[in-house]
Amino acid sequence: MAVRTQRRARVSSKEQSVAAPQRNLSESPLAWLARRKDKDGQPMLTHAEFDAGEKLRADFWFAQMTPRTTTNWSLFLSGGGGGRGAPDIGPDIRDSVVAAHERVKRALAAVGPDLAGVLIDVCCHLKGLEASEKAGGWPQRSGKIILQIALRQLARHYGMLPSVIAERRDEPVRIRHWGAGDYRPEIDPGLL
Repeated sequence: MAVRTQRRARVSSKEQSVAAPQRNLSESPLAWLARRKDKDGQPMLTHAEFDAGEKLRADFWFAQMTPRTTTNWSLFLSGGGGGRGAPDIGPDIRDSVVAAHERVKRALAAVGPDLAGVLIDVCCHLKGLEASEKAGGWPQRSGKIILQIALRQLARHYGMLPSVIAERRDEPVRIRHWGAGDYRPEIDPGLL
């Protein structure tokens, strides 16, 4: 009886170690940047920027947006052609893949088309900064700054950074314009 409980304890400790997957940070260019220090001794990426990049990478992978380099064997495993899988799990998996795809599309739209390319290259395809600089036609050593800006916008989209207005709650929000101090806009009576 005592042998069985020890065996169960060993199995449960193995299951616990298997249940918590670890990320290989050595393969990510973001992890390399997060370990690097700038001239002031601060990390090049904040925790929020690093987490935002890893969240985008996870959604990109889960949405199955990575390019295929080999044969798709899923049709053979599901019992033939036609794209039908197991009836009890197929729709749920497809819905979560579609949801991940939508999250990626919304995140890339939030940062804009100019910054989306560097995020896809570095975070999702794990390209180095030099390759991304060459692909974008940027000057040398500008990739770090552009990536930092893109990751900051991405972290703001995910709600990992406070917005600019929330940081300055004690200051009143004022609308600025280029008109003179006595300028008053004219209201078209036809619009009323």
